[in-house]
Amino acid sequence: ETLREESDPDARRRYLDLMDEQARRMLRLVEDLLTLASLESSPPPPMEEAIDMRALLERLGAEARALSGGRHTIQVDAEADAQLSGSEKELSSAFSNLVSNAIRYTPAGGTVRLAWESSPEGALFAVEDTGIGIPQEHIPRLTERFYRVDRGRSRETGGTGLGLAIVKHALGRHGATLVITSQPGQGSRFSARFSGPRVRNAA
Repeated sequence: ETLREESDPDARRRYLDLMDEQARRMLRLVEDLLTLASLESSPPPPMEEAIDMRALLERLGAEARALSGGRHTIQVDAEADAQLSGSEKELSSAFSNLVSNAIRYTPAGGTVRLAWESSPEGALFAVEDTGIGIPQEHIPRLTERFYRVDRGRSRETGGTGLGLAIVKHALGRHGATLVITSQPGQGSRFSARFSGPRVRNAA
């Protein structure tokens, strides 16, 4: 209706750009909702598929550098020899979400570190950043659907509010838990802790 009544070409272009932006936001939201529905209804990930975690970390590091565009220091540390059994597609998507969040909420000049480490329980994947951090009262609710720490900032960065819910579901399907530690102004650490039969010795 607005476009039918608008004769100014510049104004029409602004409206079209706005509609395009909102349509893309709705597309991202629908895609994330479909991903969540798929995770909730699919059978457990296969045990026989071995995931090469060192190779996966290298790909995630390359992705982080591309997203950063040279604005951050990206560190990749793959210390553990363990591999995982499960769906590489699901875990890669979950880890990518953590990486993109770290880039998004870390100011230029900061550091983002990706790590694959041994732990007393098995192994863990971690993303650490020197970003803006998260107030403690928000941390227990971060994996709730549509929960926002800062609604205005989330809108600006294009988030749907479903990313960490997807991460939690993908990890839960692999017997892993997400542990979040953060200090405002100092940065955050998101750790996916794996244990049990899905953690394999690389040999």
